[in-house]
Amino acid sequence: MTDFEVWAPHRNQVRVLVDGTTHPMSRDGSGWWRAAVDSAGPGTAYAFLVDDDETPLPDPRSRWQPTGVHGASRVYDDGGYRWQDRMWTGRALPGSVLYELHIGTFTPAGTFDSAIGKLDHLAGLGIDMVEVLPVNAVDGPRNWGYDGVGWYAVTENYGGPDAFKRFVDACHVRGMGVVLDVVYNHLGPSGAYLDRFAPYFSGSNIWGPSVNLDKAHSEPVRRFVIENALMWLRDFHVDGLRLDAVHALHDERATHVLEQLAIEVEALSTHVGRPLSLIAESDLNDAKLVTAREGGGYGLHAQWCDDIHHTLHSALTGEGQGYYADFATAGLTGLAHVFTRAFLHEGTWSSFRQRLHGAPVDTRRVPGHRFLAYLQNHDQIGNRATGDRLTETLSPGLLACGAALLFGSPFTPMLFMGEEWGARTPWQFFSHFPDPALREAVRKGRTAEFAEHGWGEVEVPDPNAESTFENSKLDWDEQLAEPHGTLLQVHRRLIALRKEWAELSDPWLDEVDVDIDESARTVVLHRGRLRVACNLGPDVVTLALNAPVGRILLASEPVQGQDGALTLPPESFAIVQVG
Repeated sequence: MTDFEVWAPHRNQVRVLVDGTTHPMSRDGSGWWRAAVDSAGPGTAYAFLVDDDETPLPDPRSRWQPTGVHGASRVYDDGGYRWQDRMWTGRALPGSVLYELHIGTFTPAGTFDSAIGKLDHLAGLGIDMVEVLPVNAVDGPRNWGYDGVGWYAVTENYGGPDAFKRFVDACHVRGMGVVLDVVYNHLGPSGAYLDRFAPYFSGSNIWGPSVNLDKAHSEPVRRFVIENALMWLRDFHVDGLRLDAVHALHDERATHVLEQLAIEVEALSTHVGRPLSLIAESDLNDAKLVTAREGGGYGLHAQWCDDIHHTLHSALTGEGQGYYADFATAGLTGLAHVFTRAFLHEGTWSSFRQRLHGAPVDTRRVPGHRFLAYLQNHDQIGNRATGDRLTETLSPGLLACGAALLFGSPFTPMLFMGEEWGARTPWQFFSHFPDPALREAVRKGRTAEFAEHGWGEVEVPDPNAESTFENSKLDWDEQLAEPHGTLLQVHRRLIALRKEWAELSDPWLDEVDVDIDESARTVVLHRGRLRVACNLGPDVVTLALNAPVGRILLASEPVQGQDGALTLPPESFAIVQVG
């Protein structure tokens, strides 16, 4: 027997269609319709009929959509999967190294099961948590994942719900946690049937319809969001959630939905006996998100920090267009500021936004591990017209220097798939909706967006073309050739050093000093007894470290250390112990 229920407070009639047979549903005082069907068990197909409309609609909370987002839902038995991770005690975010990947392009097959075959590579690299781009049900055979409409269902494109559980299980067996990217700020443009049932929507943003978090009838909508988050953490054993673009969540209630989520995730963490992490993507430069609730914040555990990315990107590439302008102007001085303050814009003028932006971080209370740092991620690559990686712009030496700054920083470092060996495969924007008109709208929209940033139409790959998707898949054979193999070894050694030396993972920003020389293009991070010295310039430099050079722990090129001086070749780094 299965109990079916759906929230439809303003409908006069709701029926459930189970394996072709219609069953009436009864309404309670809160607008929930319910029916128990004796013949329905795991795998049973069902859909809802609303009012007099005979169009079957999938369950808004469907856990399984094997025939796509427009088809019938299926009853899913969470207890049917036999977990192997009973000894798993979780992975805390502080001190961890994250690795972001997209299941569809991580391997040639693009499935959860094929991704499992590459997990030993990640474990050997030293990864602690695997951050997976969205996996919920989306219309069409390929997508970044941010156009999802079936929030509770795992897309069949990658293998469905049981396959995702196998992937999480396999990560845990290898000692790695899983962070899942979830999108609550909008729904995709095809298959979003929520408004057929109830007032789930309250307008729209640049990506699509947004959910009703604070207006009339919003209480069940908030529960729809929060219970979805708890489902991933509880039923799929996920260890954390990356919350997409939280600045687009419109909520004027006294207790913001993010704070309420943090409260309930803390309760769940206590119950399951393992740490559960919430990581926000935010454009606000407001540390309130990651300030503990005891300190007046929302209590999230971390946030992506684009200011760190932008200052590193500008320093390494010299790019200064668009939102990079202020970071390019600030130069290495800005890099030093960000490595000790997290934000460049902290209540200061943003030329890109044409207004003041951000607020200072209280570095005495907010540790650096609450800010994720990265040289590349899906957005910063995929939102370039051709999806080109840093490998297309930087020499192997500068790629190694960027990695040294990343793993020598007081922040939580994250790699994008293939970055560890300097992958040359692009990661381009791709999707494929069944509706031809929608496909054309997506193509024109992306072309117009890129044109605003100075790219010509012929340079923008068609997001609907299968070749755009195929070109974005990793080439795993690359790492066997040079300079990729050497770069991979550099990343392994950097991660190992970060785990070996407490100074490199120390998260307190007010303990970090940074020496820079704009003309020579050198950066030296002071990390306790260690110095992370980088020469980003074209000439040999000798740096005065003001302390005797002891052990050279790692260097990308042969270096010389004598007394208190360190000589570095062009585009190279060294991590040394002093004193």
